[in-house]
Amino acid sequence: MLNALLKRPGKESGFTLIELMTVVAVIGIIALIALTSYNNYIIKSHRAAVQNFMLNIASREEQYFLNVLQYTVTVGSGGLNLSTPNEVTGYYTTSVTLNAGPPPGYTITATPVAGSRQVADGILTLDNTGTKTPLTKWTSGSQ
Repeated sequence: MLNALLKRPGKESGFTLIELMTVVAVIGIIALIALTSYNNYIIKSHRAAVQNFMLNIASREEQYFLNVLQYTVTVGSGGLNLSTPNEVTGYYTTSVTLNAGPPPGYTITATPVAGSRQVADGILTLDNTGTKTPLTKWTSGSQ
């Protein structure tokens, strides 16, 4: 009886196609924004991992220089004895090049692996004077 009183005569209950399509469109927009934010977060986290690794290489280069009075291009065993972390391996290739000087120096370069999402992020460098390029990628809260 209560059901009969609540229904309007000649009116069916439910959603119209317009209402349903509006909800689907809103969900799609929200999902697109969330996916873009997630991708940016992943790119930043991989960049932070390689930057940390590059700073670790720089620290070890200075220790190596104190012991041997020269820098090395060998990051692994026989040189700095560092292994590339897993969170860096699939996304960046790191290398060290020596600057003969005087004074002697080095440049550490992190190049994104082709086909990875990091390609759009670009190449990162750090040298023995502490110069970081591009600077916008090294600052906290960077893009």
